[in-house]
Amino acid sequence: MTHRLRITDTSLRDGHQSLWATRMATEDMLPIAEKLDQMGYHSLEVWGGATFDVCLRFLNEDPWERLRLIKKQVKNTPLQMLLRGQSLVGYMHYPDDILEAFIHKVVENGMDIIRIFDALNDIRNMEKSIQITKKAGAHAQATVVYTVSPVHTTEHYLETALRLEEMGADSICIKDMAGLLAPFKAYELVKLFKAHLNIPIHLHCHYIGGMAVGAYLKAAEAGVDVVDTASVPMAFGASQPPVETVVRALKGTPYDTGLSLRSLFEIAQYFEELRKGLGQQRGVTRINDMRVFEHQVPGGMISNLVSQLEEQKALHRLDEVLEEIPRVREELGYPPLVTPTSQIVGTQAVLNVLTGQRYKLIPGEVKLYVQGYYGRPPATIDPSVSRNVLGGKEMITCRPADLLEPKLDKLREEIKDLAISQEDVLSYALFPQVARKFFEARKRGETGPHRKSVSIKPGAPADVNAIKRTKEANNVNLNELKELIKVLDQTDITEIDLESDGVKVSIRKGGKVSSVRTGPAAEPTETPAAVKTVEEPVAPPAAPAAAPAVAENLIPVTAPMVGTFYRASAPDADPFVNVGDVVEPGRTLCIIEAMKLMNEIEAEAAGEIVDILVENGQPVEFGQTLFLIKKK
Repeated sequence: MTHRLRITDTSLRDGHQSLWATRMATEDMLPIAEKLDQMGYHSLEVWGGATFDVCLRFLNEDPWERLRLIKKQVKNTPLQMLLRGQSLVGYMHYPDDILEAFIHKVVENGMDIIRIFDALNDIRNMEKSIQITKKAGAHAQATVVYTVSPVHTTEHYLETALRLEEMGADSICIKDMAGLLAPFKAYELVKLFKAHLNIPIHLHCHYIGGMAVGAYLKAAEAGVDVVDTASVPMAFGASQPPVETVVRALKGTPYDTGLSLRSLFEIAQYFEELRKGLGQQRGVTRINDMRVFEHQVPGGMISNLVSQLEEQKALHRLDEVLEEIPRVREELGYPPLVTPTSQIVGTQAVLNVLTGQRYKLIPGEVKLYVQGYYGRPPATIDPSVSRNVLGGKEMITCRPADLLEPKLDKLREEIKDLAISQEDVLSYALFPQVARKFFEARKRGETGPHRKSVSIKPGAPADVNAIKRTKEANNVNLNELKELIKVLDQTDITEIDLESDGVKVSIRKGGKVSSVRTGPAAEPTETPAAVKTVEEPVAPPAAPAAAPAVAENLIPVTAPMVGTFYRASAPDADPFVNVGDVVEPGRTLCIIEAMKLMNEIEAEAAGEIVDILVENGQPVEFGQTLFLIKKK
């Protein structure tokens, strides 16, 4: 009996999210989109997950425009996205009015299949998304998140899948985000689902521990309908298995995919040259990665942890964090480690390690999780953690979104000066600070990734020297910058503007450096860059911000982490505190956004705010003084 296995390609979404921290820009995708469309894939996963946030936050791109541009190129293959249930593509729950407007706009802009999951397998958080997706005319693929714990049993997975089918799901995906699904377990689950469900079954695995290819082959034997793979340069490691391996392994069997290896290799060549041009690493499984079977940290989460710890200048403590994660996960009721609970567990583990005291600093998202605002935890939360976090508050028992008031009209009014479309309003609804910053940059005509383009034609031989030049030109010579900063410190010069190869770097007194792409990149040359200096009499350098805290009656409040400083909870909200305010211990002073979560910084002593040393929205370093409090 023939049962052709169909393939979803994840290279343009989960592939680069897992390996390149989601840094593939739209201009990198479009040259290969048509070739991918010609392959005969079941679908192309191109949107959702972290791509939305990263487009706005780091690539300075409009994610909606990305979707529209890809749809113009891909005319035959369904486009697919990943939706985090009630969290959409963000890290918190949003009201139903935002959920409905978002899904309808996604479909209107070209999406065909929406894969919907909830990190806790709480089907209450998926029900509305399934209903709205079907109403909008798209395929609603509901997801069962796979993990390993005392409470995640085969019976739990089947019951979840059956209830999702009853809700109207068009297909079911088994989502193995940490590569924990063993081949024979995959066979058992797929066989069970096929026996009890009347809709297609899709399997999504990450390669990191090495079991994913085996899981796919056994799942094919059990009758799975579709599996997720990536082009080989975007595969392995924390990503999906390579499509080439799966295609060859099943060739000539009843599950033969029918895909052309020759065409797949042409696509792979494009991504390989792009990888080299952008200076990205291949997906590999290191010895430490094999510990996934112990700590269960999925590939995408590991890459985020590495980025977070590098940002906090604490990468050397990665092993401590990986040991802390299973403890935090157990205490929080065994949530599967997938967005947003992976950020919740991971960030709490990082803070426990960096502060040296467990749960001394608790992000707001962790507090909301413990209160039940993300859904029902799979198991009971450790009572000592609940007491510490809740402080006498009760956990909620209803669907979390039932407690959220409609907000779309209010947000539309807030951003009307910058929003030029309903899509803009939705971007602002999900990421207000980040979206506003992007809209302001767009208004100034400063959009697009601040790096040189890598021009590669699919199927053409690569110009290795050009790629090398591009990579080198994208790097800033830090030694030169340090020397220029010394010039500022030792002379009356107050500002230096450096322009070379289309990049303008401005350095101002105090060591602040900003960089902006000013125009088309030119070929790198040996000609020294032009330097413009500004000389004027200046006062002696100001003392460091923390210096006033030397006074015995002043208490410095310092940043416990690297991040972005916010004085208020939202762009339109009043500041938490102002100079002259008298505060008590526990009073929220500010928020530091770090590791994708909002961390409230509280006063540890009573007194009067006498100075606020950081501007709203500015980056802060670990240990930097934020406030000075005069003791009562």
